[in-house]
Amino acid sequence: MTIGLIGKKVGMTREFVDSGISIPVTVLSIEKGRILNVITKEKRGYDAIQVGFGKIKTSKLTQQMKGFFAKKSTEPKKFLKEFKVKNISEFKEGNEIGLELFKDEKFVDIKSKTIGKGFAGVMKRHNFAGLRASHGVSVSHRAHGSTGQNQDPGKVFKGKKMAGHMGDKYRTIQNLEIIKADLENNLIFIKGSVPGSKNSIVLIQKNAKNVNRKTTIEKIKSIKVTESSTPEKTKNKPNEAVKKEVKKEVKSKK
Repeated sequence: MTIGLIGKKVGMTREFVDSGISIPVTVLSIEKGRILNVITKEKRGYDAIQVGFGKIKTSKLTQQMKGFFAKKSTEPKKFLKEFKVKNISEFKEGNEIGLELFKDEKFVDIKSKTIGKGFAGVMKRHNFAGLRASHGVSVSHRAHGSTGQNQDPGKVFKGKKMAGHMGDKYRTIQNLEIIKADLENNLIFIKGSVPGSKNSIVLIQKNAKNVNRKTTIEKIKSIKVTESSTPEKTKNKPNEAVKKEVKKEVKSKK
């Protein structure tokens, strides 16, 4: 697990590029995390850091957590997260981690709890096609059909796709693109499907996979360069296919 930050999903907006193209983005509000504990191999058998995020009232803490924060001589934190690291010497207790963590990153992985959909049928939950809307099907067009077997084994196997509770589960969406980062206001603008509803808590981490594709801004810049490099004469000249169509129209009119 790489080092990450915990933030809040604010909502959606769009970011305009110099060429006038608008990019749909999700705004995430990030609070700086404080390193509370440095875990070494001698202690637990692996190198890691424990980071605290968010604020919480002291009255809401248990006696054990009150003692923990008093021992670390820091304000109480709402979330505690542990991240494994390779080089433990780079981190010290009391240091803060912010958006500068993703300074040179183009893509990130985001984990959050998805929106709960309640009890859903098989067509919505598992993308079933449903039954035929023809004669003899009765009123069962959205039913899932047969689920069991004969006398042997005489039961429905576990994991069978059926109607049930949909959503409200932790999911990680990989390789979401960073469009912009506002360090002053602690905001980061992400393009892509960020899981969760508004005001939900999200975990942002460096992407686990190596991504070779171009970013949206890089694509827009490359289009600009190609447009500027092509001379105006060739821009205004119609291609051969257009010329042929014009000739055909003239002949047909004659």
